[in-house]
Amino acid sequence: MKKSLILLMLILVSGSVFADRPVLGVAEFKNETQARWWQRDVGWELSGMLANELAAIDAFTVVERNNLESVMREQDLGASGRVRPDTAAQIGQLTGAEYIVLGTVTAYSEDTKRSGGGLNIGGISIGGRSASIGIGGSKSEAYVAVDLRVVNANTGEIEHVRTVEGRTTDTGVSLRARRGWVGGNLSQEERTPTGEAIRAALIEITDYLECAMVLKTSSCLAKYEERENTRRERTRSRLQF
Repeated sequence: MKKSLILLMLILVSGSVFADRPVLGVAEFKNETQARWWQRDVGWELSGMLANELAAIDAFTVVERNNLESVMREQDLGASGRVRPDTAAQIGQLTGAEYIVLGTVTAYSEDTKRSGGGLNIGGISIGGRSASIGIGGSKSEAYVAVDLRVVNANTGEIEHVRTVEGRTTDTGVSLRARRGWVGGNLSQEERTPTGEAIRAALIEITDYLECAMVLKTSSCLAKYEERENTRRERTRSRLQF
């Protein structure tokens, strides 16, 4: 009898915990940059990556991407990227989402610097500008900025707004030749500085949403407010008025 009561209490507690979780639908990401890696369906791929990050922390209930994608395509949101109050309510009713997360890639940059001297051994040049075959170091930096909006699916109002940044620096050694690129560079972006910068931005979005929508503690809110102020000051310092 006692075991049954304990089991029932655990079920009720776990049910209440899940009921308190915000239900999120992550829409297709949009792009306002000239990023070379942005191709067809990348927006939904980023949506899926963010949905996985959000689901992994057990703070949210995340709507299945396929369900949200089909509904948003029917509402013709793929082209506009805008969510009206009536459209938001329809999406919420059809998918169960309480909030819709919208992301737009607004800035991207990547810089690779190569270095290396030269040696000549037995007529074979290693390194240097005139080498046919060279071994040199490289330092790659990537930066991604995402404008984030969280829309209430019941009212259509924007409840959370934030610009999130992802940065990464990678130093590696590559083999290069004039006849063609023969270095060990991997084709998958997820293993490049760009891919790491994207992932960093998605993790930052996840942590921010957990703070703003679930934890709501003064310490974490203050931390993100400070980050936002630092970002704004850094951006302002680059502008000329």
